[in-house]
Amino acid sequence: MQLFENIGMALTSVRSNKMRSLLTMLGIIIGIAAVIAIETVGNSMTGSVMDSMSGMGASNISVTVTQKSSSDPSGTSQGVQLRRFMDSKPSDADLITDAMINDFTAAFPTQVHHIELTQQVGSGTTAKYGDPTTTITATVSGINHAALAARNDDSQILYGRWLDDDRDAGRKVACVSEKFVEQAIGGSAQDAIGKAVTLTINQNLYTFYIQGVYKYTEDSYSSMFGSSDDDSIQTDFYIPLDVAKAIAGAGAGYQSITVVANGGTVNVTDFVNTVGDFFASYYTRNDSWTVSASSLASLLDSMTSMMSTVSLGISAIAALSLLVGGIGVMNIMMVSVTERTREIGTRKALGAPASAIRMQFITESVILCLIGGFIGIVLGLALGTVLSNVVGYAAKPSIAAILIAVGFSMAIGVFFGYYPANKAAKLDPIEALRYE
Repeated sequence: MQLFENIGMALTSVRSNKMRSLLTMLGIIIGIAAVIAIETVGNSMTGSVMDSMSGMGASNISVTVTQKSSSDPSGTSQGVQLRRFMDSKPSDADLITDAMINDFTAAFPTQVHHIELTQQVGSGTTAKYGDPTTTITATVSGINHAALAARNDDSQILYGRWLDDDRDAGRKVACVSEKFVEQAIGGSAQDAIGKAVTLTINQNLYTFYIQGVYKYTEDSYSSMFGSSDDDSIQTDFYIPLDVAKAIAGAGAGYQSITVVANGGTVNVTDFVNTVGDFFASYYTRNDSWTVSASSLASLLDSMTSMMSTVSLGISAIAALSLLVGGIGVMNIMMVSVTERTREIGTRKALGAPASAIRMQFITESVILCLIGGFIGIVLGLALGTVLSNVVGYAAKPSIAAILIAVGFSMAIGVFFGYYPANKAAKLDPIEALRYE
């Protein structure tokens, strides 16, 4: 009962001094609003990036042949000296070989889900169906079955089948999208199976036979920046890996491969170093080249760490604002105690204990800070939502930050309200009643 009476008196005091109360709460409002807004924007950006990376393959580890530098320990070990003038491109002998890949998968059978192998050929052009004077473009790339199945699961194949590493080796066959069929061949996707299509690649003509038609899905880039004209849409044209290497004039090895880890059972960030060390061990006596490994997961960790540092910096600034706000609350409560000295004297003369007087002013201080905290939360959520939408992310408010803000507001009220409340509780009732 006494608590509700204290709350009622506190609300009456706030209403009777609205402007003073608002100015008192200003520091708290700004501090909490800043924390909530930053947490909302940070969560929105981190969540969106994680979703995007999950779609791109957060468990993918890129393994790439790179030039050694003078600071690379593996570049000068075992008597190897770096050449003054190194080749800008690795030779066939410097590439990752099938033997290395087989050794790797044998060494880590449970950690590796599959290996993706690709060979970029370039853009291929062909005449548009129904309009020979217009050309359309497709991105031609060689790919192994594991990569193809991972990028486009079996439910995506509409007619025919995906490429098979053994059955289709050396064959001029291709898997194309239904959009490519519509643009270049015409008719239904089912009727396109077995039909020939001729592409111009690097000024040479190549004829391929359609073996599979997969469902076209628009990527995020096309949806954001693509033209509404279907003729401008460029889709992937998949061919067997060895055929792509022959067209591109590439060697038997690979300058880059993608290791897809078992994300559910493997810590990808830790596994990156293991992958890099394994393949780099084949290059200890290579005087120019080595292998490096990287993953989107490690990039995400770096980005999350950076966002946490920024949030910590903003929170530190907000904490100063809250400190200033708390000092303001204490000063106003001191003024309130002075203004209500006679009231305090009357209550003590009527038998109110010091603890009741102390609790009255602490409650008033807490109510003042809670109101400021509530305004700060609403303002922070609104500001965070606006900023998230401006940078193109869906707002994701932090429930934990809101709960912490409420708790912190109450803590400020108790901490900075205790001194004025204790001073009021210690007033001598006779002296208080004489106060003018």
